[in-house]
Amino acid sequence: MRNIKLTLEYDGTDFVGWQVQPNGRSVQEELEKALAQILQHEITTYAAGRTDSGVHARGQVVNVKTQKAIVPEALHKSMNALLPDDVAVLSVEEVPEHFHARYSAVARRYRYFIGQRPLAVMRRFVWPLQYSLSLKWMNSCAARIVGEHDFQSFCKVEAEVDHYRCMVKHASWIQKDGLVVFDITANRFLHGMVRALVGTMVDVGRGYTPYEDFERIIVARERRAAGMAAPAKGLFLEEVFYD
Repeated sequence: MRNIKLTLEYDGTDFVGWQVQPNGRSVQEELEKALAQILQHEITTYAAGRTDSGVHARGQVVNVKTQKAIVPEALHKSMNALLPDDVAVLSVEEVPEHFHARYSAVARRYRYFIGQRPLAVMRRFVWPLQYSLSLKWMNSCAARIVGEHDFQSFCKVEAEVDHYRCMVKHASWIQKDGLVVFDITANRFLHGMVRALVGTMVDVGRGYTPYEDFERIIVARERRAAGMAAPAKGLFLEEVFYD
């Protein structure tokens, strides 16, 4: 049995998310369909992160097991020939049998993009927001979440998890070329966590929520205490880290 690791990117606009669902196109379904056609057997893929509907990826990692003898370079070429235009395989490599895209990961990096001026090229991939934002206060919020904390206030209520603690290794906001960008790396992310953090920090940055209330929101451990979730279209899974 061979274990194959694929790194891919996709435009999540027209997908219901990563995971196969009965109500629309999923990235997993498109990937498994192409792999099954090439390898000539039923395929199950395992992803580093199950991105939601409308969320994009530039560094999603997937692994799949097969007994077929196909070289990674040939699989790479064949995959990109069969996949739709909104999914692309960036690399293919053989990895040890114990490697698992999700459980072997030690950290993941997401970025969220806000557009502060009219955009044509990037319009599908940003949250268009004309508010004046204070990066000083937003970066104060970002600094507050670095380290290990309980993020239940920023998790979707229906999420099925054992606990809500995440170790955030880096979080910051920058402004460049008409974009405001949130960059965050953590060992794990809860369902809806990044979008809820972004929405809440934007409320602080535009003066709607006092910075002092951000601490209250964290300790409340209730989703309704935090702000609205930012739209999915501004969120990218950028990179997955392994030992």
